[in-house]
Amino acid sequence: MPAPAAPHWDHPEPLAIGSAPVPQYGTGSLSDLLPTLAAGMEVPGMTAVIPELTAADRNCVFLIDGLGWQQLKEHPDEAPFMTSLLPSSRGGTGRAITAGYPATTATSLASVGTGLPPGAHGLPGYTVRNPATDELMNQLRWIPWTQPRVWQPYPTVFQLAADAGVHTAQVTSPAFETTPLTKVALSGGTFHGRLSGEERMDLAAEQLAAGDRSLVYTYYSEVDGNGHRYGVDSDAWRGQLMYVDRLVQRLAEQLPPRTALYVTADHGMIDIPFDERHRIDFDEDWELRAGVALLGGEGRARHVYAVPGAESDVLTCWREVLGEQFWVASRDEAIAAGWFGPAVDERVYARIGDVVAAARDDVLIIASEREPKESAMVGNHGSMTPAEQLVPLLEVRG
Repeated sequence: MPAPAAPHWDHPEPLAIGSAPVPQYGTGSLSDLLPTLAAGMEVPGMTAVIPELTAADRNCVFLIDGLGWQQLKEHPDEAPFMTSLLPSSRGGTGRAITAGYPATTATSLASVGTGLPPGAHGLPGYTVRNPATDELMNQLRWIPWTQPRVWQPYPTVFQLAADAGVHTAQVTSPAFETTPLTKVALSGGTFHGRLSGEERMDLAAEQLAAGDRSLVYTYYSEVDGNGHRYGVDSDAWRGQLMYVDRLVQRLAEQLPPRTALYVTADHGMIDIPFDERHRIDFDEDWELRAGVALLGGEGRARHVYAVPGAESDVLTCWREVLGEQFWVASRDEAIAAGWFGPAVDERVYARIGDVVAAARDDVLIIASEREPKESAMVGNHGSMTPAEQLVPLLEVRG
């Protein structure tokens, strides 16, 4: 008797979950940076986990929002100083590190500051469901309000370093001094608000010299801002890259002795064309909307929260519609694959979507009615592709 025919599959085979390039948690991700530096300054409880980095008494992290590894390598004329430092990346290996999933600012800043992956610190996306209220929580803008220390209870590495007697400082925009994201991700030591990039570089150098052991963090945002508004190959973006390259050189030339400066980023970026093939509108697609209670995350890294009982149907539909272009996983599959780190805390579990969709191709899931501003952005990020995940770890020694 002949074997029964295989069931007919109307859509091509979806991308295998195991084919997604998971971030290098534990050996070479943003969450590994500060623990490695703090361990070299003998902060209790810290372990050096990026093996290529050499200990220094004074450490400075300059985080340039939105400056991915690939974007930097593609623009040597605009960034001659940082380009000259590319061979020094990751302790002289010339390699990048990974941001973490999703590759987005709130998640990455929390990973940097706490030294924990997203599954532990609990900021696993741009917007995620608050299980206590069943509302979407914007973790960058902290809307709607929730208690910061309840949402993210772990101490930052800056706090632990300050408690261990390390001179610790953040030098950034005054606007960030009292934000909840700063509180949960970057607090500890002293905060110094300065408006201009030049002032930040000069004060960061002064703060490094202020202690025998120092840990200083500084930040610049407009590379990312111009990438979102105009794209990562626009004149406006190139101008910001030229400006921040001069800032890096300015700081590097002022480093006190026994200092290591690390220049890194929270994510890279990719431009997405404005057409229906590259921008799939959730608000106009009845198949994707079916059974969905909340749409979280962002265009290239979606958290999908199903109506109770519809989880399996939503997963099946999203795989059939998007599975050639996105890695589409259930919550448990994404956790088991290590997307959010080696483990996920119990309090974080339900913040992750019932379905998690990470873009492989040059495509977005926009929501033109729910998210009009985000849907209009030229440059985007969030997923696990090299253009978004890989970030530099350029090193200068004082």
